[in-house]
Amino acid sequence: MIKLTQILTETTNNIDAYVCLTMLQRTKSRLKVELEDGRDAGLFLPRGQLLEHGTQLATDDNFIVQVIAAKERVSTARCDDPTLFARGCYHLGNRHVPLQVEAGWCRFQHDHVLDDMLIGLGLEVTVEDAAFQPEPGAYGGTTGGHSHGSEEEYVHPHDHAHEH
Repeated sequence: MIKLTQILTETTNNIDAYVCLTMLQRTKSRLKVELEDGRDAGLFLPRGQLLEHGTQLATDDNFIVQVIAAKERVSTARCDDPTLFARGCYHLGNRHVPLQVEAGWCRFQHDHVLDDMLIGLGLEVTVEDAAFQPEPGAYGGTTGGHSHGSEEEYVHPHDHAHEH
């Protein structure tokens, strides 16, 4: 088994393999995983980290694996009214929902009760399978620099679907 023990702080183009993980899997520091080429690997990482899409992990002998955010069932809420959008995000945050916030849209793990709440407030909600990269929180817990981007940034370099 390949033992991934390090989170790289500087990225490299010398990637040996990819691993596709859901948001929940990306919160685990100890986890058995399967690389996209079928090999078994294990995460043996420092606790308290959220692995972001694109994070690179390494073994002690410098075998590099890049993390891909898996597509998973999510709800995406959209609104052109900034006040209404902020109100929707406030109500989700008040329920301690992990939330990805972008310009004009936010995403959370699908929950029909939360969907109905946002629709009742006037937001448009779509249920879809998409990569999910929630905010790490105001007090840290991220692996290096956190960056926001468009939905298109969460495309696998080999351009095929991930449904793990």
